[in-house]
Amino acid sequence: MVFSSITYLVYFLPIYLLLYHLAPHKFKNAVILIASIYFYSWGGPKFIFIILGTTFLDYFLVNAMHNQKTQKAKTKFLIISLCLNLGLLFYFKYCNFFIENVNALLGTEISWIKVVLPIGISFYTFESLTYVIDVYRGVHKPLKNFWHYQTYILLFPKLIAGPIVRYHDIADQITNREKNYTPNVKLSGFLIFCLGLAKKTIIANTLGMQADAVFKLPAEQLDTAAAWVGALAYTFQIYFDFSGYSDMAIGLGKMMGFRFPENFNNPYTSASITEFWRRWHITLGSWMKNYLYIPLGGNKGPNSKLYRNLIIVFLLSGLWHGASWNFVLWGAYHGLFLVLERLFLGKVFEKLGKFIAVPVTFIIIITGWVLFRNEDLHYGLNVIKQMFSFNFFDGKFAMNNDFIFMAVVALVFSFFAITRKTKQIQEKVYGENFSDSGKWLAAVTGIVLFYISLSYVSALDFNPFIYFRF
Repeated sequence: MVFSSITYLVYFLPIYLLLYHLAPHKFKNAVILIASIYFYSWGGPKFIFIILGTTFLDYFLVNAMHNQKTQKAKTKFLIISLCLNLGLLFYFKYCNFFIENVNALLGTEISWIKVVLPIGISFYTFESLTYVIDVYRGVHKPLKNFWHYQTYILLFPKLIAGPIVRYHDIADQITNREKNYTPNVKLSGFLIFCLGLAKKTIIANTLGMQADAVFKLPAEQLDTAAAWVGALAYTFQIYFDFSGYSDMAIGLGKMMGFRFPENFNNPYTSASITEFWRRWHITLGSWMKNYLYIPLGGNKGPNSKLYRNLIIVFLLSGLWHGASWNFVLWGAYHGLFLVLERLFLGKVFEKLGKFIAVPVTFIIIITGWVLFRNEDLHYGLNVIKQMFSFNFFDGKFAMNNDFIFMAVVALVFSFFAITRKTKQIQEKVYGENFSDSGKWLAAVTGIVLFYISLSYVSALDFNPFIYFRF
């Protein structure tokens, strides 16, 4: 079940919200847990038992770890939990990739059953890791109630595609969030949910159809114009698809009394790749920083170690997104630019000024998305070659008026908050301080966007969620 499906929007969501708000406070977590199990089971009934089983083991492992008197004993339990979670992630996500590459490298013919990937395994694995590591570090005590821990992991708004919510950011809200049950918070949540739904169904889906149409063509049939159309269509599709999902998750969380961290902050307005990674998929960047980059040494020590740490983090970030060499290359590509910015490129961007640095950075990002989009690495590299060959021979692709209009809309909204004043307007829209007239405007806007989005979902067969595969 996806957030933009008819089943979810017309049946699941209204019934769930009604039951949730009618339930007494002490039963709200039970409603969440039952709904979350049902929600995940809809798309992966076989895999819900894996999540339930691992959360069951993790809960008792972490509590046993917390009760140990020596650091050495605690470390043993930490290692067991890490092996459990990372072992499952490796088995389901990387075993096929590993076996295929061993066979290719050694010329062997090791047979292996193709393993089906559980939906959202990367996201809930990372959240399980935050729980055990935060408790091990003493950042927060473990939850005393097993069902509260299940609620934290299985909380369905962020279960499948994030945002990645670190344990200590939400631990207190699991047990007490009554202070967030205010009309303004709920109204803000409804508006943000509808904005995210519109991003996904109206903008991302329209652009995604164009991107698919271009990238289905053989590379030799693409001229420079066609390659750029496909690259730009996907660049905006992935942003509005993923940020739309994040908005829906954050908005739904607010309607339930939770405050999830922001996941996007106008990333395409960045004036460097370093800034881009502070604005794109913020919760993943924060996770990588706190649980990988800093433990590796961060920026302490000689520059050579800093560069090494950056490359390692982004190689693993690429691999986190998918078990394919194009993702690894995409991670290395961004890691390389982060190193170059620390060597000299950052100073160059500063001298050029934002007016030039932003479009240059945007071109670097677009090029990277072509690698990310195409698992056929040879094809992706050929598309990039066509993008910069300036070879115009009337490639075999067509742009309809819907795409052209939506591409302009995507461009405007992607760069809308590039100035201080427009940024303030955006913050007001996503804020919670409504005037009396503002409340009516927010409610009407949300309802209109909801029904327009619903009409798009009904009319189009094309409705993927890109990040569900991760």
